[in-house]
Amino acid sequence: MSAGADLAGLLAGQPDTVVLTQAATPAEARLIQERIAAAGGTDRTPVSLGPPGSSDARIPPSVLDRDDVRLVPVRVAWLPEEHAGGRAARLHDLLPGHDPYHPSEHQQERILARQPDRATVLVGEPATVASLRQHWAEATGGDDPAGFGGYVARRATLALDRAEYRLLGPRYKTPSLVKEEILSSRRFRTGLSQVRRGPGDTPPSLDEAGQVLDELAAGWSRRLIDIMPNLGRLIFQRGFDPQIDYDDSQVERLRGAMQRHPCIFLWSHRSNLDNLVLSAAMQEQGLPPAHVFGGINMAFGPMGAILRRAGVIFIRRSTGDDPLYKYVLREYVGYVLEKRFNLSWSIEGTRSRTGKMLPPRLGLLSYAADAYLQGRVDDISLLPVSITYDQLNEIAEYADYARGGQKKPEGFGWLYGFIKAQGARHYGKIYVRFGEPVALSSFLGAPGGPVAADPAARRLALQKTAFEVAWRINQGMPVTATALVTTVLLAMHGTALTFGQVRLGLADGLDYLESRTVPMTASARALTAAEPVRATLDALAAGGLVTCTADGREPVWLIGPDHQLAATFYRNSLIHFLLDTALCELAVLRARDAAADPAGAFWDEIARLRDLLKFEFYFQEREEHRRQVGEEMARHDPAWEDRLRAGPAEADALLAGMRPLVSQVVVRPFVEAYRLVADVLAEDDLPADPEEIARRALGLGHQYVAQGRLRSAESVSVLLFQTALLLARNRGLFEPVPDQAGRRAAFVAELRDLVRRLDQIENLAIQRYIRDAVIAGPGG
Repeated sequence: MSAGADLAGLLAGQPDTVVLTQAATPAEARLIQERIAAAGGTDRTPVSLGPPGSSDARIPPSVLDRDDVRLVPVRVAWLPEEHAGGRAARLHDLLPGHDPYHPSEHQQERILARQPDRATVLVGEPATVASLRQHWAEATGGDDPAGFGGYVARRATLALDRAEYRLLGPRYKTPSLVKEEILSSRRFRTGLSQVRRGPGDTPPSLDEAGQVLDELAAGWSRRLIDIMPNLGRLIFQRGFDPQIDYDDSQVERLRGAMQRHPCIFLWSHRSNLDNLVLSAAMQEQGLPPAHVFGGINMAFGPMGAILRRAGVIFIRRSTGDDPLYKYVLREYVGYVLEKRFNLSWSIEGTRSRTGKMLPPRLGLLSYAADAYLQGRVDDISLLPVSITYDQLNEIAEYADYARGGQKKPEGFGWLYGFIKAQGARHYGKIYVRFGEPVALSSFLGAPGGPVAADPAARRLALQKTAFEVAWRINQGMPVTATALVTTVLLAMHGTALTFGQVRLGLADGLDYLESRTVPMTASARALTAAEPVRATLDALAAGGLVTCTADGREPVWLIGPDHQLAATFYRNSLIHFLLDTALCELAVLRARDAAADPAGAFWDEIARLRDLLKFEFYFQEREEHRRQVGEEMARHDPAWEDRLRAGPAEADALLAGMRPLVSQVVVRPFVEAYRLVADVLAEDDLPADPEEIARRALGLGHQYVAQGRLRSAESVSVLLFQTALLLARNRGLFEPVPDQAGRRAAFVAELRDLVRRLDQIENLAIQRYIRDAVIAGPGG
């Protein structure tokens, strides 16, 4: 059995053809020789390159003396045993000596005796010495004639790799000889000569660059391509439904995108399960795997070596102080994309512990942009991915972190605890959604264009690209039943609701989401009926998040103070869908009190709120966002601007008719957290250390909760204080400028006024809720 080019056709009547063989065992050498003989090449003396993957293989100079000599690479590929109509490694193949793709010599002889169809002789695409010499000169500069033999050997290996993944399928396309290829590249060496670690320093050596590549470079063991998604599945299926929930049309769109250009999967990061889930999803859908970037902190013990062989690229958390590392990482990313391998990373750079998306990180995306702008790839498809869970075990950890706790270091003890926790109870379903791809060229223009020449324009284009991807991730993230129920219960700030009251609270939210065609899971859509609501409450109660008191006339449910921070994780996964209507409510109140031009005051307030919350939420471009806000107001009343101009009474009536009222749910936690930080900033003995400011805000928050000055404890969060500090710094509230105390006091006043308006809307919402409950009668 053979695969690849027709060896008989290549040898027939071609005396200037030389066969290059790669054999690791006598059995492989015998198979290759038999294949050559069957192709009519009994008079040929093949040239051995040694075993596959040898990094020091060289072609003898005598073979390369004549430019018209044609070289044909050949080796043996071994296939796993067939099971259920497919060939793939299984879990027991992880044991030492059980790799079905690389059997031992003894195993090879047994396979040939019993299952000869598992052995395939591969024939790589031929190439003449002349064409190889031209490519070598272009790639390396051709300034080291002694290196030509090694280059040809590497080309032969890569040609056989291509033949092998054509045999196995695109899923098994794997990079090889990466370090050798990069270090021999003229592009790489030229760039390396310009790297300086300090003034007057000499460029780093190739050996130093090679050490960085050893830390970065990841490969794919074909055995692990088969097994790792199954191992990941064993972990997350301990607590979740076995079947991942997809949108089939999105999968087919994704499949088409992956055929056109190299792709980068950019995903929302909510859990340490995310990459396991995405890998399993791609395997289930028959999609090629992607190299995933992970923090070097996860490369502990033997796990690091295993994960590198499973395509994980471990990178340092901070690279700003090492220009060599940054250069090698940039070139490595460019090489991987140039060879049309796919990449994958969290666009946020770290897990979101609040449930909503964090600002995007541009570092790796910038390196991908370099590869495109340098013409190394025609284009790159950025693939937005959202991974959503009904429930997560990790939210308890996130809540502790928000209260000021410390992150636990990763290690085997941490890994054991994490895996064990997945089996503690049933967490529901996992949902994977693939957004519409974003072409990098659509934001960066053509290579060599104005964006490439202007660093400021390039950075702005990258920011717009990242925000567009993040926007599409958010818009594709389905609302779950858990998110809806926790939103209703959190809105009560610890007051319990009967079953009928919970259903009443859900009704407006479901109507709103349906009217906006917001994506929802099947379980969320089912909340119009009683049983799915009860099942969701029971699941949340089983997880300890919701408390049910059942010893009165009828059961009541609430989220107590100790669990409110954890519950916000689920609520925050949907608030971006409610953001525009929340801003509209607050802007209507501002317009109501405007002395002149209420419509103008409305739009000014939208701009102010957008600026206030710009580090919390993703906003579209100003004009596009203005159009969206206008559509949202028109949904409530097409004549809304005329009603605002008609006076305060009409503005009140407009606000009273807006359903649902959500700003007290969506915006309040962030505004109250900002207010805590602002109150600390206004103190006379303001500390210089941001962490100390956050600690003081934490203590002040505990005081305010005890005094009833905050509606709930969910605003007392270090995670929200970090964004508040970012906003304060952006507004220049840390700079030594005249009347800084006055500016900080103005910040406090702005936030207190906003809290006052939130109180008004919340009071209106409560009045409406009481009225609706009376109309609905007992049982809701």
